[in-house]
Amino acid sequence: MKRLKDILSGIYIGFIGLILYAPILVLIVLSFNASRSRVTWGGFTFAWYISLLSNKQILEALLTTVILALASSGIAVLVGVPGALGIHAMNKKKYGVFMTLTNIPMLNADIVTGIALMLWFVHFIPLGFGSVLLAHITFNIPYVILSVMPRIQQMNVSVYEATRDLGAGPAYAFFKVLLPEMMPGIISGFFMAFTMSMDDFVITYFTKGAGVNTLSTMIYGEIRKGIKPEMYALSTIIFVAVSIILLCVNTLSEKHKNHIVEEKNL
Repeated sequence: MKRLKDILSGIYIGFIGLILYAPILVLIVLSFNASRSRVTWGGFTFAWYISLLSNKQILEALLTTVILALASSGIAVLVGVPGALGIHAMNKKKYGVFMTLTNIPMLNADIVTGIALMLWFVHFIPLGFGSVLLAHITFNIPYVILSVMPRIQQMNVSVYEATRDLGAGPAYAFFKVLLPEMMPGIISGFFMAFTMSMDDFVITYFTKGAGVNTLSTMIYGEIRKGIKPEMYALSTIIFVAVSIILLCVNTLSEKHKNHIVEEKNL
């Protein structure tokens, strides 16, 4: 009975994995297809990867997307971490109110957020890279707060208070006691915000100005003409890069956890 249960569990997990990764596998295969057709195999080639390096439009959109994601994620972390600490220090009633306000942008429809931000920006600043950056910071901050908050709740505040009692300044106690404890949550929040920024289309579409293109908006503009095979190659590169980064982050996080456990055992 147990063996049958293990077999069925393995089949179920394999089926879920197939649904999740089969489309990505198809994308990777197409990036090496010499034919532009999505249904005909024309032979193995690196031509689309080579062509990608000379496609100025795609490279500019990629650069804009990466800069936008890095800047918005970094600023969201700088705003979200102190925000999470402040919310955690509130009384129960205020804590509930601010956590509800933090969750609303995540649950709200992107089209509502995009139109609302567009209407707000056109009255104060011209639509362009700056407006898109502000929009991405706005929807990234909740992801950082909600990623850091569990780490703050698990911390032993007495250690921070003891450090202060022993003569350490607020800045020293923060960087030496609080920050290392929050770091896994900060890293998780940063990568979550980075991914959401890279992936966003609706909010970017409504808040960008003329001449500003990210990968998502550029692909949307090319749908009627057909997606270029170079985009398959770029998507494959992004997938591989993200997989390597996640592997490294998870490895470092596991080492950090083991280091903390060893220190506590000592």
